[in-house]
Formats: sequence, structure tokens, C-alpha cells
Amino acid sequence: MAFKANTGAFENYVAGHARLVVVTALGILVLAAVAALLVFFFAIRGAEQAMVPDLRDKELVSALQELQAKELYPRIQTRYSESSNDRGFILEQDPMPGTIVKAGRRIKLIVSQGMVVNNIEDYRGRNIGEVRMDLQALFASTSMSLLTIKEPFMYEYSSEEAGTILQQKPEPGEPVSGPVTLEFVVSRGPAHTMTATPNLWGLSPAEAVGRLGEAGLGFRFSLREARGSEDYGTVVFQEPARDAAIESGRPVTVLVTSPAGPLETGEVFALFSHTIPENPYPLSVRLELLPPGANSRELLVRTDFGGGSFTFPYKAVPGAVLIFSMEGRELHRETVMPPMDELSLDEI
Repeated sequence: MAFKANTGAFENYVAGHARLVVVTALGILVLAAVAALLVFFFAIRGAEQAMVPDLRDKELVSALQELQAKELYPRIQTRYSESSNDRGFILEQDPMPGTIVKAGRRIKLIVSQGMVVNNIEDYRGRNIGEVRMDLQALFASTSMSLLTIKEPFMYEYSSEEAGTILQQKPEPGEPVSGPVTLEFVVSRGPAHTMTATPNLWGLSPAEAVGRLGEAGLGFRFSLREARGSEDYGTVVFQEPARDAAIESGRPVTVLVTSPAGPLETGEVFALFSHTIPENPYPLSVRLELLPPGANSRELLVRTDFGGGSFTFPYKAVPGAVLIFSMEGRELHRETVMPPMDELSLDEI
């Protein structure tokens, strides 16, 4: 009987101990779950939030102090502006003012470096075309050109090369505090200089233009069919004749032979013609050919041209495109057409 009593007590002890272990384990699991929930809650809550202040038109130091007070950090970029008074001030910001962000967020600040130029340069002695391109490149990244050129220019005859800047206003060295309009007096070149016409007979059109350009003379091309043993595409007449004394810039009439019949290659030999306004002095022009389906252009001729009717013989396949430009700016383009006797009624 005593043995049975001891056995019962032992069983009660084991059962009670097991319940304690189970309760303890459950408690630990509950505490772990609560801790996990707390960690998850704080994780999704994240850092404290802040409102982005309006930093535009404020000095950089003041803007940094405001960001520091809100536990925000700057990402600074610089650029030129249109006023020297802007230097060191905030031009733009991102995010915009009033945006709610987490603390520690980086705020992009665009800070002014002031004006791209502080004083007027000395442009005298430089070519007007080069100055124009330099100013365009200088202010390509700004919303407004700080320096603009007043056109039309004033022109004077001088011993300087045509296109050379002789005088300028404002004077070199004057400070720049805002947008400025530059006024230039530009050289027309020497007045009424005489030159001798070169011999053009037997040359190709491009060679003839080269000779005339070296002599400071213009040109006016025309075509006639080749006769007898004449090769097409060569000069067979010029007016004035060789060694004649004429004024610089005056055009020389150049007659070039064209094929007596259709070319076996299917190409067209014709005369390109395009009229532009008269210029005070010759400007750089070029005529280029873009073959059908091609990506690159073929240079037919490049020369200085004073304005009026520009004519030049060319040979090309139908469908090619002729492109005429002045000072790098395209003025005209046209598609090469097949000869009239090859056109159908629908194409005319």
C-alpha cells in the first residue's frame, strides 16, 4: 500500500512539473511574439518625418542651417545664372517646398555661380562669324543669352579682312550686371581693289571656283551642250577673259559643257541654282549631295559667296538630295529629278 501511495505522488509531481514547463514555454513564445511585433512596428514606422522648407532665393549657408534643423541633408549642384547678384544663392530645389519626407532625406539644391561672364571681352580684330558661334556655345545651357549681338551690323571699308570687327560697344572691360546687347562695326574689306581674272579654260567647275576664290572673285555658271571633241563638265568660256583687271568680288561668267545626250550611268548633269540676299561681304557657303539611301553627304563645292544667285553644275542620280547651306546653317534642299523625257505624265 505504501508503494502505491508513493507511485501516485510521483505521478502527480511529474504532471505538475510538465504543466509548469508548458506554461513557461507558452510564456516565452508570447513574449517573443510581442517583441517581434514591437520590432516590426518600429521598423515600419521608420524615421521621423519632416516638411521640406522653401530654400529658394536664400543664401547657401542659411539654407544649410534650415536643413540641419530638420535633420535633412543637401546634395549641391552649381550652375551659372543671369545676374551677378545671384552668386551663392539657391536657384532651385528638389523636392519642392512643403513636401513631407523622412528625416535624413537628401535635398537637391541648385546654387548659382553668378554670371558666366563678368566683363565685356575685347572682340575687335576677330571675325564676326566666330564671335557669334562662341556666344551661342557659351549660353547654350542657359535660358537666356546674357550677351546678344545687334543686327544688322554697321559696315565700313577697311584694310582688314571682310568680316573683321573694327569697333564695339560697350567697350572692352566694362562690367556685366545683366543682359547686354553688343553693337559692332564690321569691315567690308578693302574698297574698290582691282584684281586680274585667272585662266579657267579646261577646268572642272570645282577647280574654277577654287581659282576664282583665290583671286577674290565671284562666279556665275551656265551650261551648253558639248560640241565635237569637247568633254562635258569643263569650262569652255569665261567673261571677262583671263588677265582682265576687274573689281574684287565681281562675278565672272563661266560656261561649262553638258552632255549632248543622256548619260549611260543614268545620272543627271544639271545646274543647281538658288538665290539668297546680298551680303555686305562674302560668307562661307557649301553645296552638298546626299545620295539615295546614304547617311553621309558628299561635298560638291565650298567657297565664300556675297549673295545673289548661286549657280553650280552637278552630276547625280535621280532621287539624290542637294543641300545648300551658309555659315553652317541649311538654307535650301531639293531632290534631283530625272530628265524630262524620262518622266511619265503622272510625275509631271
